[in-house]
Amino acid sequence: MNGETKDRSAQKRGDRRWRILLLLPFLGLLWAPFYNRVEPSFFGLPFFYWYQFLWVFLTPALTWLVYRKTD
Repeated sequence: MNGETKDRSAQKRGDRRWRILLLLPFLGLLWAPFYNRVEPSFFGLPFFYWYQFLWVFLTPALTWLVYRKTD
């Protein structure tokens, strides 16, 4: 293995670590019993609604971060 090949394999491993972040939205919304409740409310919105709405903003932010780090 030459130095360039080692660098590429290390980069791929690093990319894989960043890409694991893309699982967070999936896992965060997969288990509905976790967020199927009213409290804590936020500005009058039950937890059930604002938790899901929060992921609307977190998901593109995580996607952008992974894109920038694996470019």
